[in-house]
Amino acid sequence: MPSSVKKVANEAKNKHQLPVSFVCKCFNISRSSYYYQPKLSDENAMIANYLIRLTQTHKLWGFKLCYLYLRNVKGYKFNHKRVYRIYRELELNLRIKPKRRIKRNQPEALSVPTSINQMWSMDFMSDSLTDGRSIRTFNVVDDHNREGLNIDVDLSLPTRRVIQSLERLLEWRGKPKAIRCDNGPEYISQALRDWAQATGIEIKYIQPGKPTQNAYIERFNRTVRQECLNLHLFDSVEQAQDITTQWLWIYNNERPHFALGGVPPRQKLIA
Repeated sequence: MPSSVKKVANEAKNKHQLPVSFVCKCFNISRSSYYYQPKLSDENAMIANYLIRLTQTHKLWGFKLCYLYLRNVKGYKFNHKRVYRIYRELELNLRIKPKRRIKRNQPEALSVPTSINQMWSMDFMSDSLTDGRSIRTFNVVDDHNREGLNIDVDLSLPTRRVIQSLERLLEWRGKPKAIRCDNGPEYISQALRDWAQATGIEIKYIQPGKPTQNAYIERFNRTVRQECLNLHLFDSVEQAQDITTQWLWIYNNERPHFALGGVPPRQKLIA
């Protein structure tokens, strides 16, 4: 890199007391390049500081998420090439595992609701505490802006607990027209069907063995797994609930979302 060549040339000049013209000729650089001082060094230092803090706080964020955070969340208009150059100089680039290409015969795109509360999606996830006990999470997202509405954590989450969680969501978010879910025992129970009918909410079940029909919540679950559950050891249910709640706020308000044009879910509502 030119900056590294200039550094070596400067060290050679100072060590051997050589004239600048001779050093520039030896290292094949111009005198103007040797004397040039970057005008944006303060901004570059600020960008580097941001990148280091972001990658330390969000260990799985790559360059794209960091850059979109600086541009769309913090409002900086830095050129992406400049940010990427600093990102590479800091050696923050992550190793990306190549994706296997899977041949699909004309996959049907999942429709995107045009406003909030048209369609929610819900699903369960599993994890464990440090003492070996299993825990479950009950996740709900709004398909319109991919906003995470809920992550409930407990040792078990029966149908009654699912209904309680949904009722709390209705109090502050409003009532959705429909909720999409799989065919788990908690979802096909008569109690949930009766509650949905009483509240006027349609429960839409996906076909068994077709998780792609519930793609929004499945994608959300993967992010929860990679950026939250896999990065923490939970000693108690209360600790797990506290950490997932904090992470959910970051996901909704700060983490850029590729499918939303690089803005966080909450920002999508005011865009």
